[in-house]
Amino acid sequence: MADPQTPHDPFEAFRRLWGPLGVPVPGLAMPTLDPREVEKHIAELKAVEGWLAMNLNMLRIAIQGLEMQKATLQAMRAGAEAGKDAAAAVQQPNPMLWPWSAMQQAMQAAAATEAQDPNRNQEKKT
Repeated sequence: MADPQTPHDPFEAFRRLWGPLGVPVPGLAMPTLDPREVEKHIAELKAVEGWLAMNLNMLRIAIQGLEMQKATLQAMRAGAEAGKDAAAAVQQPNPMLWPWSAMQQAMQAAAATEAQDPNRNQEKKT
C-alpha cells in the first residue's frame, strides 16, 4: 500500500509543483508562499511608497510655486494695464516744446492785458 502522507505544510504541493520550473513566476500564476518573500516584498513596496510620497510632496510644492508665479505675473500685468490707463489720461507735455509754450502763454497774457487797457502802452511811449 501507499504510504499516506500527512502534510505538515498545506502549500507543499504547490511548492513541489512550481519547484522544477527553476524560474520564479511571482504574481503570474500564484502568489508567493514564503512568508520571508512576502515580508521582503512588503518592505520593497513600502520603500516605493515612501519615494512616491516624497515625489508627490515635491510635485505639490512645484505646483504651488507655479501658482504663485502665475498670480505674480497677473498682478504685474494688471498694474501695467492700470499704469497705461493712467498714462493715457495724463499726457505729459513735450519738454522740447516748453519754450514755445512759455512764449505762447506770455503772448496770451500780454494780449489779455492789452485787451483790458489799450491806452496803457500808448502812455509809456509818449
